[in-house]
Amino acid sequence: MAKSEKPGKAKPEPKRRSPLWARLCAILGCVLMVLSGGAIITSQALVARYAGAVKQETLFEAPEGEEKEPVSDIKGPVNILLVGIDPRDENSAPLSDSIIVVHIPAGLRQAYLFSIPRDLRVEIPPFPQAGFQGSTERINAAMSYGSRLGNGKFDAAQGFALLAKTVGKLTGIKKFDAGAIINFHGFKDIVDAMGGVTMTIDQDVKSEHLKPNGKPRDRRPECADHSCEHPYIGPQAEYKKGTYHLEGWQALDYVRQRYGLPRVDYDRQRHQQQFIKAMAEQALSKDVVTNPLKLDQVLRAAGDALIFDGNGHSVVDWGLALRNLRSDDMALVKLPGGAANGGGPYIGEALEPAANDFFAALRDDSVAAFLVDNPSFLQKF
Repeated sequence: MAKSEKPGKAKPEPKRRSPLWARLCAILGCVLMVLSGGAIITSQALVARYAGAVKQETLFEAPEGEEKEPVSDIKGPVNILLVGIDPRDENSAPLSDSIIVVHIPAGLRQAYLFSIPRDLRVEIPPFPQAGFQGSTERINAAMSYGSRLGNGKFDAAQGFALLAKTVGKLTGIKKFDAGAIINFHGFKDIVDAMGGVTMTIDQDVKSEHLKPNGKPRDRRPECADHSCEHPYIGPQAEYKKGTYHLEGWQALDYVRQRYGLPRVDYDRQRHQQQFIKAMAEQALSKDVVTNPLKLDQVLRAAGDALIFDGNGHSVVDWGLALRNLRSDDMALVKLPGGAANGGGPYIGEALEPAANDFFAALRDDSVAAFLVDNPSFLQKF
């Protein structure tokens, strides 16, 4: 982890409206192609290579009595659901390790990102496709329940559909306009393809999972059945406050940590949002977009990292619709909440009532005005 020579004092790039043909994936941390003042020539070969690499599946249920049909064009406001998972085989239930909603108002020139705590206690609705009758528990269970195919098999895309219904019930969002499943290990490949990512670490963090050299920590013998909360022993990778240029494994490891943090999952949400924004900035840097070889590697890594559903529109269509967005237009929102135990044993997280006011503003497309009146919801770094 190389410390930046002058943390926070680097000369800023001049602000510019760099057209993107896939700004959605800039939000995901995946830049696809940038056209800047005629200096970069669009490569149809790269566009075709990326579009063909992205796996597109049906992630949302069609509304009852309706068939999914593409609208004529993409207009705001729109809501996008992004779910980060650890890669698992078809014999293991997928876990939604990160749940992020992106709200883009009418005009498509601003993006508001907020994370939903994975341990948030919510009502998970019934899902007949998986034989699930509904329950009230932590929201990260929704994807696992919804993914069940029977015979010990699981499907992440089907699980996403139940998670989307659960998030919709929580927020009042009736329909998501697009969604993506993001393979966390794919993020590592994207960062490595970019040559690393520069990030400001805002608190000291020790890794629960990895040694200082990036190798997995040893597991205690008595924890071989995965029953222990802290199963690992031995030296830990550490991340100190400051601005650093991180390798892919370091960035991914840092944003996955929650044990030992003062606000546990809320701190981790903030780190993941910071990571997404840092990736977007890095991917749009001249070091990436003017280097054809590096850009091609980033595009292919991005394709391998995503399963996408644009509700009838391709990832290229979405990129064109969001071409006027840039990383400076991304506002990170924090939802107020804390432990739901009321002083007893930990059972998960609960949001404060003020979060419902934010969700109402989300539905009314009045988030900008809400944040002016409630600045505490804005994530500060």
